[in-house]
Amino acid sequence: MAIEANSARITGKVQGRDIVLDGPLSKDEIRDRVWWWQTADPRTSGEREDRRHEHEYDGSRRDVIATLGGYYEVPGDPRAPEAAELTEMLYAELNPDG
Repeated sequence: MAIEANSARITGKVQGRDIVLDGPLSKDEIRDRVWWWQTADPRTSGEREDRRHEHEYDGSRRDVIATLGGYYEVPGDPRAPEAAELTEMLYAELNPDG
């Protein structure tokens, strides 16, 4: 999929990794990129477990996403209500036409 010159772009620093979200993206794609250490293409539960051992969550630093509306902290648990709210907000910003 080609990225248009005027498409939305959101950046962040999550678990020591720079991330870039170029719109439009689905909510699943957003979750996969933001919570990369938990959802990095988990084809099987075994692969997902291997990925968790490769990167243990480090809560000692704040993970942030920068959007047009400001900076937002990324919760460590992608299933938390705050994570769902962040995903919805990012989706709306990356997909302004619907």
